[in-house]
Amino acid sequence: MDNLKQAPVPEEQKSTDCRILNECRIAFPSLSANEGYARACAAAFCAQLDPTATEISDIKCAVSEGVTNAIVHGYKDSIGEIIMTLRMLPDRVVKIEIRDKGCGIEDVSRARTPLFTTDPAGERSGMGFTVMESFMDSLRVLSNPGKGTKITMTKKFSLIPRNRR
Repeated sequence: MDNLKQAPVPEEQKSTDCRILNECRIAFPSLSANEGYARACAAAFCAQLDPTATEISDIKCAVSEGVTNAIVHGYKDSIGEIIMTLRMLPDRVVKIEIRDKGCGIEDVSRARTPLFTTDPAGERSGMGFTVMESFMDSLRVLSNPGKGTKITMTKKFSLIPRNRR
């Protein structure tokens, strides 16, 4: 995916230590049934950090939106491959990439605008990127029309002693 269009990431959301402590990569067809599979895989991977129920819920919602976008918008009426990569970074940070090789996004900035949708029937709310941003610490969208889209999300998990949860 060369020459991808990228929205800027705020400085305060950039991590300085990018060593990968653990990694998982899964590939699956863009079938709606696999959205739940992706959520479960992300939750299971993140469980090693002993997250709060809210943190796991946030991860599952963000992954759900990212995978659904790839299924519904990336591949539209066809079946393609979605690749999800989960990485554990230092300081209890999880980085999640969801990539497709679908139709891509013509205007990433416009697509990230709340309520913007390309759904002619109006059945989609246009809130996918907004939801991902609200549950994660950072969201980066790279896309190239005709070649696909990659979203990268990060979340830093809290350090709450078990007896205080």
